Amino acid sequence: MIVEGTGEPLDSNSLVDYAMAVFDAASGQVVRTQGYDGVPSLPVAATTVGQYLGCASVGSRVVVAVPATDLDAASIWVVDVLGSHPARATGVDQDPVDGMPAVQLEKNGAPTVTVPDGEPPSETRVAILKKGDGAAVSPGDTVLVQYAGLRWSDGSVFDASWSTGSPTALATSEVIPGYREALEGQTIGSQVLVVIPPDAAYGEGTINENDLTGETLIFVVDILQTMPAA
Repeated sequence: MIVEGTGEPLDSNSLVDYAMAVFDAASGQVVRTQGYDGVPSLPVAATTVGQYLGCASVGSRVVVAVPATDLDAASIWVVDVLGSHPARATGVDQDPVDGMPAVQLEKNGAPTVTVPDGEPPSETRVAILKKGDGAAVSPGDTVLVQYAGLRWSDGSVFDASWSTGSPTALATSEVIPGYREALEGQTIGSQVLVVIPPDAAYGEGTINENDLTGETLIFVVDILQTMPAA
């Protein structure tokens, strides 16, 4: 570390804004740069860059020597830690909505969902569990989210970013209609609960174990950051 920052120290639950320059170790020539040109970008999970940044604080500049591999020459990385964000929704808790699944959060923010008795709704229903005060998600934005997806039919989890330890970036233009409805217009820092019937998900049909055809889906989504479409 050549500059020690005075900001918040990073930990395994942080999202990191950073800029970096990569130099060829032999020639000193610049190989690539990122984050110094003002072009918007999404933060990354600290766990993905922890080997380079360790527990550095915001404002730090870190220099890392990266050895050669079969594909790349040895290089020197200069990384500036520009900011840190929590990797979970931090908005204000909202009142529960009748008829929607119940959501309990673990210490790290991961949700546990209880499906209510009765038939699922026939239309997409969205409830805000936490209301953030950040920028709103616009149509076509790429959104950084933590999420859990479940089947209404049996309450089983079919996918969750929490299990991988890292948030996921997705474009609202490339997700199923019900998911898009849940994201667009919501604000950074919010946690959203959405129930999506088959016609706004993966289509009508017989429920089976191999895919999500015919399933009413439940998603709990933490909206962490958004980036406008290029």
